[in-house]
Amino acid sequence: MNPSKQATPYLVALASIIVIIAGLKVAAPILVQLLMALFIAIICMPSIRWMEGHKVPRSLAIVVVLTVFLAFVYVIVALVGDSINAFNANKEFYIEQLGSRMRGIVNWATSHGVPIENVNIAAAFEKADIMSLVTMVLGGVGNIFSDFFLIFLCVIFILAETTSFPAKFSRAFSNAQDKMVHVNNILSKIRHYLAIKAATSLLTGILAALALLFIGVDYPFLWGMLAFLLNFIPNLGSLLAALPPVILALIQLGPIGVMWTGISFFAINNIIGNYLEPKLMGKMLGLSAFVVFLSLILWGYIFGVIGMFLSVPLTMMIKIALDTNDKTRWLGILLGPEEEAKEVVAPIKN
Repeated sequence: MNPSKQATPYLVALASIIVIIAGLKVAAPILVQLLMALFIAIICMPSIRWMEGHKVPRSLAIVVVLTVFLAFVYVIVALVGDSINAFNANKEFYIEQLGSRMRGIVNWATSHGVPIENVNIAAAFEKADIMSLVTMVLGGVGNIFSDFFLIFLCVIFILAETTSFPAKFSRAFSNAQDKMVHVNNILSKIRHYLAIKAATSLLTGILAALALLFIGVDYPFLWGMLAFLLNFIPNLGSLLAALPPVILALIQLGPIGVMWTGISFFAINNIIGNYLEPKLMGKMLGLSAFVVFLSLILWGYIFGVIGMFLSVPLTMMIKIALDTNDKTRWLGILLGPEEEAKEVVAPIKN
């Protein structure tokens, strides 16, 4: 067979993927809101079903769950709203203090014979404008709630339509029962992941806020909230969450404050992120570390900050869908961890 003909299907597949990514990028403003609404609805569904199992009417169960959700969002906004405004108002002061601290560190190091007089660290920090970077991070997180009203309406309609979905699905597909099993499998794994991630992120945020309150860093609830939100971003989230309070500790408390703040965040993220969370997740995630990092970049490019938050659930959906088809199962194996590949290979060797 002609090698060019053999390569044609792969080139067509690659071109299709590029076109799909470009289309998703263009439609991102709309799709982001729909994705947020979909995942919020997925999180709410178990509570609604539990209430229905206890003879609560579905409409009332939806109202109760969404009321609790709105109350949670309101508490978050009330806790951190004033802190964000105060931080932005004092940003210039913090930038000036940061430059002063860095110049003091450079002078101290030079006086002790450390040859860094030719490296103007203070000027480098001023050019980098670290505090503006902090503001940008906060602004990016705040964009998640910028279209909250529209997202909330979408959640209501999605939850109201879930009862009719199985009937529609059975009419749309001939082998609906088998396909519904796969859909339920996807939803179950995503719910499990989001529930565990939300619980561990909330614990991370609470511990971070308490630690910063004890150390004496300004706006501890703001940084705790930031730690809670950014913990949903794999790999980079915990690092980004630690950056603002560490810098603020340098401005307020000096090197000792930086040391205690850094130790606190390292201990919290190490215990929760490297011990508690993997123990609760088990093998449920089913993605290799490289794929998680790559998905963070890809979905972040397509959907921005929200894409980074949802990178793991979106990639899990794709992997599970690939696993359910014999023709694409090899792609699902490539996306999975090494342990999963060994489990697949083992029967072949026997």
